[in-house]
Amino acid sequence: MRGEPSCPKCGGRVRAPGLFADSWQCDAHGIVHPVQPVIPPSVEALDVVVHRTQVPVWMPWPLPVGWLFTGVACAGDDRTGGRATAVACSGPGPLGGVGELILIAEELGVGLGAHYAGMDAPDPGPYLDVEKPPQAKVLAAGRPTPLWLVSGAPPDRAVFAGEALGMWLWAVAWPEQAGLLMYDELVLTDLRDAGAEVELVPCGALSPRLLEP
Repeated sequence: MRGEPSCPKCGGRVRAPGLFADSWQCDAHGIVHPVQPVIPPSVEALDVVVHRTQVPVWMPWPLPVGWLFTGVACAGDDRTGGRATAVACSGPGPLGGVGELILIAEELGVGLGAHYAGMDAPDPGPYLDVEKPPQAKVLAAGRPTPLWLVSGAPPDRAVFAGEALGMWLWAVAWPEQAGLLMYDELVLTDLRDAGAEVELVPCGALSPRLLEP
């Protein structure tokens, strides 16, 4: 498990602010919001991210039957607060086997969602055909939210993206067939607004997808 901050765009090492720079730096991507070390899933881990972040912390709530919360990641530091969050869940896939889903909320240009999506560009905009009807819809914080399939993603996963609460919302599912979950109009809750309900979240083992998508 990684024990130090990393680049949200490539997962590589980053340099901390110092004498000559007041921001985190990646050799490949320049100034970035660092991803903090991922810790095992627990209510306490969620609580830390919820209180640190400036962006939503999306989770399907209630979780689909048999699904568990399997980890959370946050990009940002104590000075700027969280600028991107990623929540992982896993459970029975719609067509059998095990499905995994990571929901990412992020500000423009952070690049964490694209990293999990397996893409180079920091934002999904160029890869969304918004002239066509959305392929999926979710209810995010009570608002109907359209999501489009992201073109150019690796074939082992299904990637959807759209906008919710003024931020990018990515949904990345493994394997690709697990993306069928997104056609069931999932209800997403911003855990910053969930209050004591967060303590009811069932936790599973840490998803390796959070560490290495």
